[in-house]
Amino acid sequence: MITKEALHFLSDLIANNNTEWMHANKKRYDSYKKEYHSFIASILEAMKPLDKSLEPLEVKNCTFRINRDIRFSKDKSPYKTNMGVWMSQDKNRKNAPGYYIHFEKDNCFIAGGVWCPEPSELKLIRKEIEFFHNDLEDIVSNKNFKKEFKELSREDANVLKKAPKDFDPNHPAIAFLKLKSFTASRKIDEKAFTAPDFSEKIAKQLATLKPLNDFLYRALTTEE
Repeated sequence: MITKEALHFLSDLIANNNTEWMHANKKRYDSYKKEYHSFIASILEAMKPLDKSLEPLEVKNCTFRINRDIRFSKDKSPYKTNMGVWMSQDKNRKNAPGYYIHFEKDNCFIAGGVWCPEPSELKLIRKEIEFFHNDLEDIVSNKNFKKEFKELSREDANVLKKAPKDFDPNHPAIAFLKLKSFTASRKIDEKAFTAPDFSEKIAKQLATLKPLNDFLYRALTTEE
């Protein structure tokens, strides 16, 4: 669970997103960082028995820096005001499938899969779907998957208008082949994060995405 002290820190940071305030509240930030790492540790403890590929992960592999990259952003606020946890099935592979937890005021959610893979990786995933689309269809039609996440994310920006190059526009899985990311997500009540059993409950929900992650990892690691 996330402590109320950590949430108070984030709330105050939203109202005081500047280096002067952060320097003046360094002790509070240090305490927040400790709570953040403790939160991740509890999530990992609950997740590892449900997905053995996460065993090599340590807390440091799942954290995000609080500093924002403002080089190309119009928003020059120096600090992130959300808390994220990323658990990858392969910490040594960029864009490996994984699980994500996001806490942000009025925008809390959990998710998993592969987001914005590189062109070469995207082609591998589409090839896997082309030949083994029945496997993916079984995964997303599973009653537990549908209960927790309903379907793969299909925002307009995530879907091609036409069939991808070199793929049959009449392929039975064309709806999957048009995707540019392969993720599923669901909103989470902000109050849930402070519940004592949050880690156990959220781990069970995230574990519903393991078959999807396994399918995507197979696609990325199978030689053409």
